[in-house]
Amino acid sequence: MNTSDFRSLHAQYDPDKAEPEREPSVDPNTFVATLHRIGTGAAADGQPWPERHQLPGRCLQLADADCALAGLRVVAELMLAAERTRQNGAPEEYLGDRVMEGLKMACVALTAQVAERLQVRE
Repeated sequence: MNTSDFRSLHAQYDPDKAEPEREPSVDPNTFVATLHRIGTGAAADGQPWPERHQLPGRCLQLADADCALAGLRVVAELMLAAERTRQNGAPEEYLGDRVMEGLKMACVALTAQVAERLQVRE
């Protein structure tokens, strides 16, 4: 399970159980630093979810949904470009039916991810 950026409450009262501070990466735009931020709840823009009044778990869910929606947009743009190429371009430029089916399956999977993450659980 991913670790939270928020310290646990007992760490405030018992310094022996406090988590050690993580050393920040020299360049926050490196691949590993970006991957780490995504794993700890970064949204599609690479930053943590901005609504601080949400619980940390909910912020992570919303950030995951944001990333999935960004991916869904990219896949939809690929599908639109492929369809326009099929209609207006040279036949050899068309991606093919199997690629189009894969892109549509990616849309379905990303939509399911967003729907699952946006469900409110009580």
